[in-house]
Amino acid sequence: MKKSSYFFLLFGLLYGTASNAQTGIIKDTVEANGDSVVVTATRTERKLSNLTVPVTIINAKTIQQNGALRLTDILKEQTGLNLTSGFGAGVQLQGLNPDYTIILINGEPLVGRTAGVLDLNRIALGNIKKIEIVKGPSSSLYGSEAMAGVINIITDASYGAPIAVGLRYGTYNTLDANLETKWNTKNVLYQGFYNVYSTDGYSIRPNSNSRVTTPIDRYSTTQQLKLNISTKTNLVFNTRFTQEQIQNEIAVSNNGVTIYSIGKESIKDANLSASLNHRFSTTLKTSIRGYTTTYDAVQNLVTINGLPYRDVLNHNFKRLENQTDWDIQKKLQAVFGIGAVWEGVKSSRYDSEQIRKQNEIQYAFTQWEWKPTEKFTFIGGLRFDNNTQFASALSPKVSMLYKLNPQHQFKLSIGQGFKAPDFRQLFLDFTNAAAGSYSVFGVAQAQQVIAKLDALGQIGNLFPSYYQLKALKPEYSNGVHFTWDWKINTRSNVSVQFFRNDIKNLIESQQVGTYISGAQIYSYLNIGRAFTTGFELEGQHQLNKTLTLSGGYQYLVTGDKDQIAEIKSGTVYTKNSQGYSRLLKLNEYVGLPNTSKHKLQIKLNYNSPKGYYLNVRTIYRSRWAVNNNNGNEVFDNGDVFASGYVAINSAAGKTFKNGLNIQAGIDNITNYIDAANLPNLPGRTLYMSVKYQIQNRTKKF
Repeated sequence: MKKSSYFFLLFGLLYGTASNAQTGIIKDTVEANGDSVVVTATRTERKLSNLTVPVTIINAKTIQQNGALRLTDILKEQTGLNLTSGFGAGVQLQGLNPDYTIILINGEPLVGRTAGVLDLNRIALGNIKKIEIVKGPSSSLYGSEAMAGVINIITDASYGAPIAVGLRYGTYNTLDANLETKWNTKNVLYQGFYNVYSTDGYSIRPNSNSRVTTPIDRYSTTQQLKLNISTKTNLVFNTRFTQEQIQNEIAVSNNGVTIYSIGKESIKDANLSASLNHRFSTTLKTSIRGYTTTYDAVQNLVTINGLPYRDVLNHNFKRLENQTDWDIQKKLQAVFGIGAVWEGVKSSRYDSEQIRKQNEIQYAFTQWEWKPTEKFTFIGGLRFDNNTQFASALSPKVSMLYKLNPQHQFKLSIGQGFKAPDFRQLFLDFTNAAAGSYSVFGVAQAQQVIAKLDALGQIGNLFPSYYQLKALKPEYSNGVHFTWDWKINTRSNVSVQFFRNDIKNLIESQQVGTYISGAQIYSYLNIGRAFTTGFELEGQHQLNKTLTLSGGYQYLVTGDKDQIAEIKSGTVYTKNSQGYSRLLKLNEYVGLPNTSKHKLQIKLNYNSPKGYYLNVRTIYRSRWAVNNNNGNEVFDNGDVFASGYVAINSAAGKTFKNGLNIQAGIDNITNYIDAANLPNLPGRTLYMSVKYQIQNRTKKF
């Protein structure tokens, strides 16, 4: 698409852009009181229109009417977010990798990342009240892994139908069944959610029996119990358990050789949280929260040559935290928090699956909100993290909101985020015998292990990078976000956000040597500096009482600062059409891999007073670099790209007054397929679903 085409397309969208939230003026996010309440951005309840940072809200109605089953289904349609396909479906936020975004459920973190990716297909959406997405560094409140932002999935804790059942069936023999239960008395509220999901998987490779997504059987449940001890004190318990069985078919390539393996993978994910909340007065309240979670994954594979392979991961995370909120005066509020984390991992990739690697973190944070006038709000926050495995980290953030008038408001946030080195980067001791016998060693033991191998005569060559190995430092990002919200009239609104993230101390895998056989040896170093910058345009226009047009567009530029410096100095070469080397020009550099310069989504939504609804959602993503094929380790126009594509999804349904809802939908109407680069996007899929809620006849809790 030509640049002029993008200009006219953006101009036309000024009266119809933004997916499902950014400011309090987006209609889809408005609650009964006229303004959504957000908890993730400040760790306190604040109206969306009063927030000083960019936040997206996806509410339950949007999730249900879009026909979204898993978290990936709804996130892929949001402005500034893209899905990644390696090691499950992760989320990339404003060009930053999945391991820079922390994923929470009811404010508590999920664990179980593989190569930094948390597979979001694990999370069912059947009982979700809303999803809050905070963009920009959020380590001042949430610590490590919040460099890019925060995604908080909030389950439905409100009173509703005592029993609700749902069933959905679709292409690839995909079955999803839900059961929701609610029960309450004056001082007790119980809620349960049960989900069963299965699919045969699918093959989108012509003339191939192998599946891109393999057969999966998944069971999950969440439970909540709330006890009102007094008018000022309550106790809340939350549990969540997921179990899945996967029939794996895996292909691993190394040095041009592809090894195929088959087998089974079993995953168990369980967590428990308890929260004691007490309000001392109208201006002072506190809470004590305890949380524990365990992620177990066992994979047993056999190659086509009969070579067995076993991979085990057990990740345990415990946290105890106290938070106190104090309204010092009408214009000044403060938050204080202190906590500790105990974390341990056992894995076949870390020495032995019987040996647990451990880490402890102590932290404290504070946040102050000052509102000198009705038009101006200022928030400053600071968090200190003390980690037993690396140097301590201090994370500051300041943000402000200025309401010029009822039509225009401006937000500015500046913050520093950090990401601690993970267990993989510290303790990995892994040799992949099924794919060329390459090895990866965590930096905490790399030199000792390699020295022992060298003494045994197994090392062929050591690179200069081997002698640079030392204790890893946390990765840091400095983020700036500026947002302009414009309420054009009662039917139209627009939001524009400009952002930039600068990252230093990037931890990257580097080859540090070879075995005598020629197999590679890798470890990790702090060597990189990178940036992501761009803007997002969102908005909405109500065409009439039943029809709404909305959408969003992101323009993204990314880059490795060191690579750009090398290109400018004339030390980077590429190949011309005849295969001869020549200097690479700066305008040929495309930035970081797996990032698209353009993403656009448009949604047309119809809702009638009689309960009928219909939506059509169109998503466009431009090309992105996936592989370097000219040997310069820099991504330029001569490398391998995944093609840009358009996906169109649609759903229609009817909600009856007796609690019955029926729905039918089609995803990927254009039947776009890219098996290598988009394994999470199957061909055209169809589904039908039905949900019934027993009408409530008891009093509200």
